[in-house]
Amino acid sequence: MYYFIGIKGSGMASLASILKDCGEDVSGSDIEKYIFTQAKLEEHKIPFFTFSEDNIKDNMTVIIGSSFNDDHIEVKAAKANPTVKTYMYAEFLAKLVEQYHSICVSGTHGKTTTTGMLAHVFSHINPTGYLIGDGTGVMPKEAQTFVLEACEYQRRFLAYHPDYAIILNIELDHVDYYKDLDDYILAFSQFSKNVKKGIAVFGDEENTHKLELEVPHLYYGLQPSNDVYATNVIEDEKGVRFTCMYKGKKYYDFHLPFYGVHLLYNALGVIAIGIMNNVEPKILQDGLATFNGVERRFHIEEIGENVYIDDYAHHPTAIKLTIDAAKQKYPTKKIVAIFQPDRFSRISYFMAQFNEAFQSADKIYLCPFPENAKHEEGIDIDIYDLKRAVSGAEVLLMDDSSVAKLAAEEPAVYLFMSSKDIYKFKDRMKDFQNH
Repeated sequence: MYYFIGIKGSGMASLASILKDCGEDVSGSDIEKYIFTQAKLEEHKIPFFTFSEDNIKDNMTVIIGSSFNDDHIEVKAAKANPTVKTYMYAEFLAKLVEQYHSICVSGTHGKTTTTGMLAHVFSHINPTGYLIGDGTGVMPKEAQTFVLEACEYQRRFLAYHPDYAIILNIELDHVDYYKDLDDYILAFSQFSKNVKKGIAVFGDEENTHKLELEVPHLYYGLQPSNDVYATNVIEDEKGVRFTCMYKGKKYYDFHLPFYGVHLLYNALGVIAIGIMNNVEPKILQDGLATFNGVERRFHIEEIGENVYIDDYAHHPTAIKLTIDAAKQKYPTKKIVAIFQPDRFSRISYFMAQFNEAFQSADKIYLCPFPENAKHEEGIDIDIYDLKRAVSGAEVLLMDDSSVAKLAAEEPAVYLFMSSKDIYKFKDRMKDFQNH
């Protein structure tokens, strides 16, 4: 029996689903509040409970979520029981990685989408397991390949030793943990040394070229100096078309239903990994062209004249790219950006960058920090500090009057962005407008 403490966490729910697919008995615990990942658990018929030391039984293997420490009642009970084996999430996942042809996807932005994209492509070749940060975990019984998201927070990705990896980008984040940009780059260098066979590295930025790479690697991007690059790029409402070049020669023409240059970059990373694994270009095209995205990543609903987009963007760079993607797909519509921040440290550190990120939206609304946002020592800010920093922004309290105020913006593209549960606010407003 595998038991997960914090089973609704995005990675934990994914891993629980994978073990269930492997035929194991799986259960776990978490807070009562609804979290979108629990739909995945329910699909897999995985039971979950509220926290109690009585949940811990003899001979369990207990997997502990990364935000739980030794003071937690269930962690205490598990570690006090000599018949119970305990693992931290990353520690257990690292053991699983060793059993497959493995590809880790790392980087500041785009991990979840690119992991889904890569898994979808490789599933056209052979049975492929994958773990994505939207709560999705799949492991076919005949799986040969395992594709997973590798998060750099607190250097957790250093637990993994994959065959291949993608490094999508490196831009300082998690400023509550990393001392500075050099420390952040060092973590990615350390991770690259764990990779056994090859790495695809985004080549259009300075930081990735500071990595000390010791295995074969391909740089990719839009610049002709890269090993893999796109030329003749055409972006429109249908997506993006481009010619992919490899080592200075034409590789293949691609036509993909993606919006935003960031997804073009992600696709090039997948193509580079495909080249390193001798995947036929037609398979790459077919796989990428049929990829429908992942949960909470530019998820689009069109109802009447309104469009509702839910996205996980919470860093200034991701916010700007997401707004730009919405403008590409809906060039004639009003873009209304609604953002709920997650970490006080991130907002404090990137205050000026947040202002710049939002300016291409037609209207900007900011929502208060969630009640469970972690307060960090020496940082005393609230949503009104961000409002003062972001030109043209207004604060929405996420109450009934806020719903009515947003509804008055119609017809519009409503772009909801947060790593938290802003999708609930989106659903309230959608119901208000359409019932």
